[in-house]
Amino acid sequence: QVHLVESGGGSVQPGGSLRLSCTVSNDTFVAYAIAWFHQAPGKEREGLASISSADDTTTYADSVKGRFTISRDNAKPIAYLHMTNLKIEDTGVYYCAAEFVGLGGLERRIYDYWGQGTQVTVSA
Repeated sequence: QVHLVESGGGSVQPGGSLRLSCTVSNDTFVAYAIAWFHQAPGKEREGLASISSADDTTTYADSVKGRFTISRDNAKPIAYLHMTNLKIEDTGVYYCAAEFVGLGGLERRIYDYWGQGTQVTVSA
């Protein structure tokens, strides 16, 4: 089984920073890519950032490029989303997801496993 658990969400003022964590339990020992998605209330999940399994190639949505950074530690394993210069529009639930092709990407349909989400609220 593969399980992902997000943590690190909370409330922050505009311009602030948060680091989200995603712990991964993977009994298959198969390499995986991981991504972070954002879902605003009443809207579809949007891919923000991904990192591949082979060479840690990263992909970012234009909306977060230069503000958010995805990273991973395969030994633990754990993945992070470091968010800076947060905006009110960043409010919502953040999910981490894994896929075992290993290439990554921002399309929700390619991901096989999802965490439960962690809430981020950005307000003045």
